Amino acid sequence: MPRKPKAQPVQLPAIPAELLEQFGNGPMTAEAINAA
Repeated sequence: MPRKPKAQPVQLPAIPAELLEQFGNGPMTAEAINAA
């Protein structure tokens, strides 16, 4: 039987630098996501 091709990894959309600057390097909280 032929093998199924490996699934391609999902490409994540690029995050604008402005959003990264707002969130900083800390973890993204639900409040920060809702505020975006």
